Amino acid sequence: MQERVRFGKTGLMVSPLTLGTWGMGGAGWDQYDDATRIDAIAAAIECGINFIDTAPAYNAGAAERLLGKALKDLGARDQVVISTKCGNVFKNPTTYVRDGSAAGVTKQVEDSLVNLQTDHIDLMLIHWPDPNVPFEETMGALNKLKDAGKILHIGVSNFSVEQMQEISKFGDIEAYQPHYSMVNRTAEPIIRYAHAQDMGIMSYGSLGGGILTGAIRECKTYDPGDSRNRFYKHFQEPTFSRVMELLKVMDGISAKNGKPLSQIALNWSLSRKFITTCIVGAQTRKKVQENAAVMDWKLTDEELKTLDHAIAQYLGD
Repeated sequence: MQERVRFGKTGLMVSPLTLGTWGMGGAGWDQYDDATRIDAIAAAIECGINFIDTAPAYNAGAAERLLGKALKDLGARDQVVISTKCGNVFKNPTTYVRDGSAAGVTKQVEDSLVNLQTDHIDLMLIHWPDPNVPFEETMGALNKLKDAGKILHIGVSNFSVEQMQEISKFGDIEAYQPHYSMVNRTAEPIIRYAHAQDMGIMSYGSLGGGILTGAIRECKTYDPGDSRNRFYKHFQEPTFSRVMELLKVMDGISAKNGKPLSQIALNWSLSRKFITTCIVGAQTRKKVQENAAVMDWKLTDEELKTLDHAIAQYLGD
């Protein structure tokens, strides 16, 4: 029986690892054909991953459509918990427009249901807060969709504590999706707040956009639309060199326990009591299987102390 963890007050039982599909949208990431990506989704389910995260902002619904097709072809919709998002509209790889209006949110949810080929979405997250629309309006629309059974649970992503407190006046917020990893811990105070409210916490960017796999050891320039240029700032100096020092410490642990750096990074995040599940994107069966193996072992207390010390030393407390 694969490990399952309680996803906060949603009551959903999910795998400690969540499959992320941003890259599968095909904008801002490495390119693979649909068959390879669908096989990666199949591999995730075979490995015991039952939580899959997507969004219409991942290339204008492309990731959702791929996921919907995969689950239909595999006959696996009932085997997974689907998390998707609203409030953030893709224009091109460098331009996104926030839309938390009632009309916008309603249309986005209806479109997602079609893209995903499902009659309900298990978890609907507000992708980013829209500063131009009152939370009462956004939540009002989502509450109606929830009452209609089109979405089962509501959460937020990239919100501050104050924003969560405000939006909670208009409905129950059951989940929080923050950016969090060994190389990005800025959201930790917000995560701790959300965890204290019994929200399910699903961290994204768990491998730092790939830098924590150890596959990238030289600083280079990426295309403007590449997410490693636009979104993950640690691919640029001076942070890049500091991360490389952290990787050397991880290399030492890897040499001793025989585990790849990706699993060490994911294991570190899962050791945080306030993280329920880590989202990790992968577009091939091999990468999915390697990532999923993290659910079978744990870092020792001594290894965790070594990593925490290195993080503090090279990236600050």
